[in-house]
Amino acid sequence: MAPYDFAKLENAEFDACIDLYRAVPEEIRVAQAVEVHEVGAETCMSCRGIEPASLFRRAVGLGVGRAATPAELDDVLAHMNARELRYAIPVAEASQPAALASWLEARGFTRGYAWMKFCRACDDLPHVETALDIRVVGRDSAAAFGHVVAEGFGLPPPVAPWVGALAGRPNWICVMAFAEGVPVAAGAVHVRGDHAWLGLAATLPSHRGHGAQGALLARRIAEAKARGARVAVTETGERLPDKPSNSYRNILRAGFEEAYLRQNYLSPATPG
Repeated sequence: MAPYDFAKLENAEFDACIDLYRAVPEEIRVAQAVEVHEVGAETCMSCRGIEPASLFRRAVGLGVGRAATPAELDDVLAHMNARELRYAIPVAEASQPAALASWLEARGFTRGYAWMKFCRACDDLPHVETALDIRVVGRDSAAAFGHVVAEGFGLPPPVAPWVGALAGRPNWICVMAFAEGVPVAAGAVHVRGDHAWLGLAATLPSHRGHGAQGALLARRIAEAKARGARVAVTETGERLPDKPSNSYRNILRAGFEEAYLRQNYLSPATPG
């Protein structure tokens, strides 16, 4: 595909994650202290009792589309440090300024597990054969969708109703795979403008290795294209010798290209 737009690829993911935080059911928001808060041009997301920090406590937007300043960084850190929990700040090579990573390291941040960002055009849709029934689901399947995502990732129970709140929500398309009528895998796509973010892809342990995620990727790309998206965006952990790479392989098989590696900088164990 043509050269990618770094800011659009980053913001496709960040817009989806911010909306996920805004979708949290009230009882989960209170119980887990779920917050989404703008600090200048950046957005801080946090919660208690749910790990990992690289997913559930993040400050995003620094150095995306324009150069961050040390003062802006310190404002973000002050807000996140007040939660007294470890958190992450994503930084890629294209983040501005180039010194952003060194500013974080000087403040005690360390490198965590990096993520590879992928993109592909929404044309030439992948064709995947599967015996599973692939369906777009709505609010009536919210509980099942949330359960499969939480169970597939091994996340705590409060995540299920939180993620389930996306089913039927504007700009989201939730897709599930069924085996003989039983939901066994799930994934979502968030469409805003001409870029679509694909995420929350999980399969129950009992049905892994049956092609569910390949079929869900193909369906989500098709659904995004039907809603006007031209570019599909996703990410997964970088490929390392001691890390499983099934997700990485599925993404490449679906026609995605590696765009760039993005580091997750983790705050000091005791922020502040």
